[in-house]
Amino acid sequence: MSESRFINKLKEIGPGAIITASFIGPGTVTTATRAGAGFGFALLWAVIFAIVATIILQEMVARIGVVTKQGLGENIRELFDNKILKFALVYIVMIAVAIGCAAYISGDLLGTSLGVSYLFDIPENIVAPILGVIILILALSGGYKVIEKLMIILIIIMGITFITTMFVAGPDIAELFKGAFVPGVPSGSILLVIALIGTTVVPYNFFIHAQTASEKWGDTSKISDMRLDTILMISVGGLITAAILITAGALIQGTEVTSVVELAAPLEPLMGGLAPVFISVGLFAAGFSSAIASPMGAAATVSSFMHWKGGFQNKKYKLIFALVIVIGIITSAIGFEPLEVLLIAQALNGLILPIIAIFIMIVINKKGLMGNFKNPLALNIAGYAVTAVVTFLGLYSMIDAVTSFF
Repeated sequence: MSESRFINKLKEIGPGAIITASFIGPGTVTTATRAGAGFGFALLWAVIFAIVATIILQEMVARIGVVTKQGLGENIRELFDNKILKFALVYIVMIAVAIGCAAYISGDLLGTSLGVSYLFDIPENIVAPILGVIILILALSGGYKVIEKLMIILIIIMGITFITTMFVAGPDIAELFKGAFVPGVPSGSILLVIALIGTTVVPYNFFIHAQTASEKWGDTSKISDMRLDTILMISVGGLITAAILITAGALIQGTEVTSVVELAAPLEPLMGGLAPVFISVGLFAAGFSSAIASPMGAAATVSSFMHWKGGFQNKKYKLIFALVIVIGIITSAIGFEPLEVLLIAQALNGLILPIIAIFIMIVINKKGLMGNFKNPLALNIAGYAVTAVVTFLGLYSMIDAVTSFF
């Protein structure tokens, strides 16, 4: 491929960037920091597995979107002839995803505000709602194109900050490769392994990707562009997540942490006054991108199941987006983030993730629907293996959430 052709290919990047910016949020950043601090590089393999699994599933849903010119929800609906079963399934999945997005949006906004609060000593419950209002204005006035460009910028910012800090931290290369390619589950690490995978393979991202891919690439001749976008951008996301874990493993292994801002202090001897700036900017970018994706995920999911066309051009889509953001603005301002609601959202997501993964495999293998673009055998084997793993993780997550009530 010539240099000019490659550059033209890179100009096609878009939906994959939105997915990457979506899963690198406060949850992923905190989980990766805790994994590195608690177990060094031993859980790096889990990040690699999560990225491979995400690429496999997200490529499938994007391919479904491009080939069928429909969202994932429409294609799932069409699997069922029984109206009662179709009605029940549609509303269970749709409501579960919407509740999850609404439940987590307050945490996304508060996570975004951590970086600003850390640098300027402004209370998080003041910064968070202001950021929510900014997101609302940006999305409703600019639409998809603005979101796409903003997500790419945020990924670049996260890449520069977190990958730079990784190199500055000077990790042990031999130990790093061991953690990456020799899977192990140290005592007490199982929940972190599940969290590393669970914060990367996100149910609502399937609906966002199918919708945005169908809008971005109008015909099947663009499948190769879609694959480049998906593989490249999600891999970059994996590198950023790995960089956070590696930095924590190199600098603060053996300590208990609650936030990535705790990396700033051990970085100061190496980076001076730039250390808190780098960490705060990276955390802000991660939180801001995720805070955009949560309402977008709710809107894309509901729109897909309800056959609302046009994305941000559709007033109903904008209404769902605005409703979720307003919930985040209010709850982050008053500090309302009840554990019960989060546990319900976790349980619902744990239930629907394997269901959606199974439906993806069914849709992608429908010859009448996908034609020559249905899965080959090798991809089916990989897809069903990933589906089995996320089914186990989803059920484990659901059981963990339910038992937390008692």
